[in-house]
Amino acid sequence: MAQQHDLPTTDDTAPSVDVGFSGTRAAKVVGITYRQLDYWARTDLIRPSLNDAAGSGSRRRYSYNDLLELKAIKKLLDAGIKLEQVRKVFDYLREHVSTDIAAAHIVIDGGSVNLYDDGQLIDVLQRGQGVLNVLSMGGVKSELEADLHPADATLDDAAPVRRIG
Repeated sequence: MAQQHDLPTTDDTAPSVDVGFSGTRAAKVVGITYRQLDYWARTDLIRPSLNDAAGSGSRRRYSYNDLLELKAIKKLLDAGIKLEQVRKVFDYLREHVSTDIAAAHIVIDGGSVNLYDDGQLIDVLQRGQGVLNVLSMGGVKSELEADLHPADATLDDAAPVRRIG
């Protein structure tokens, strides 16, 4: 008698690790309408990585990472970023973020979208133009404390400061 599995299998004994999410389930989990999801897939904003629609009757299957991207897209839209700008953001991220996209830090300021990368904010809508450096105050504090306690400090350094006036 053959074994029955609730999940699709790869070798008839172990369930598949990544069975994915249907389009309906993905839309519900992310908090968008199925119509939005379908539009985003048809216009190449995000395509399902496990199984793309290939004609009538075929079903899209989204991976967990696809859901992360969908959720990020929704957050950008909710923050007031226009859909065409979101497309540019994700084009940039896919091209320049080599690690998991969930590890990226995006800073939204009004209509601008910046990627925090290696101590810099990069304006992704301006195709990677650096806008400013980020100063870590924790680093400044550590540096100051190291400067205040050098090995060759003299007693004169500890003299009280006299105020004038």
